Amino acid sequence: MDIEHRNNVSITGNPQGPTVVLAHGFGCDQNMWRLTVPALAGKYRVVTFDYVGSGRSDLSAFSEDRYSTLDGYARDVVEVCEALDLRDAVFVGHSVSAMIGVLAADRAPERIGALVMIAPSPRYIDDEDYRGGFSAPDIDELLTSLESNYLGWSAAMAPVIMGNPERPELGEELNNSFCATDPDMARVFARTTFLSDSRDDLKSVRVPTLVLDCTQDAIAPPEVGAFVHRSIPGSTLITLDATGHCPHLSAPEATNEAITAFLAGLR
Repeated sequence: MDIEHRNNVSITGNPQGPTVVLAHGFGCDQNMWRLTVPALAGKYRVVTFDYVGSGRSDLSAFSEDRYSTLDGYARDVVEVCEALDLRDAVFVGHSVSAMIGVLAADRAPERIGALVMIAPSPRYIDDEDYRGGFSAPDIDELLTSLESNYLGWSAAMAPVIMGNPERPELGEELNNSFCATDPDMARVFARTTFLSDSRDDLKSVRVPTLVLDCTQDAIAPPEVGAFVHRSIPGSTLITLDATGHCPHLSAPEATNEAITAFLAGLR
């Protein structure tokens, strides 16, 4: 199988520089990195891609069995890294991709040498002394709404996820991205995302890690970023002065500054 075609892989930037892999979240595609790529392209080789079922990936490669767990998406990441023969790449994952990156780094440690986790959440559902931001009934309602009326769910949820109500164009962009995703494939990815529990996987991280969260995020509140930071020894936590779940779109300057500073500090 042509992995680069399957995942619509794009390579830009400095071919002689270290490699940075940018991985999008649920309902998105690699276009969500358009404000990040220019900040990296001068010094770094930048790889973007679409998960199977998203963007311009090969939809015929979709398998509900494979993509009903985060490990299926982590296999995508590893296979892209193998196809490009990447070594010690920096994996930048947004939202659920932050956890997918953790799994990929554990599966292929020679391929991924550092992690940047943007608005990560290892579990969205509250659990005893853990606050994920949602109750179990909240998530059941969210998934039921998504599965019964995906376009209606997208229109209602995109502005909530994006935040920044004074900038409605951001929510509209996210809504358009959701609507461009095949509903059946989105249903699988949504269940995989919102029902996952990757808290124990954080203990496996052995690479330099930057955790970026936002002061206000309806999907991953600050308590979640603090939990991820505590769970990964030696990680760095930066709380961006930003609102919403997509700071690489709503606050690109601050997000890019944090990423490039972290990259500059890597050996």
